[in-house]
Amino acid sequence: MSEEKFDSKLDQVAGNAKEIAGKVTDNKSLEAEGKVEKLKGQAGEALTDAKETLNGALDGLKDNK
Repeated sequence: MSEEKFDSKLDQVAGNAKEIAGKVTDNKSLEAEGKVEKLKGQAGEALTDAKETLNGALDGLKDNK
């Protein structure tokens, strides 16, 4: 797993924890902060996946020359 993907997963876990803590304590601000952090992690993971896929495709094209 790349460092970028690991960091994205970490954001997702931290965001989920904040979201749950916000719900349990009825802290809407913390809950919203958690949702944003979790979405940031999901977006980062999707971007990393796309980047890795593109790099793999480019490597495949280079190998076919």
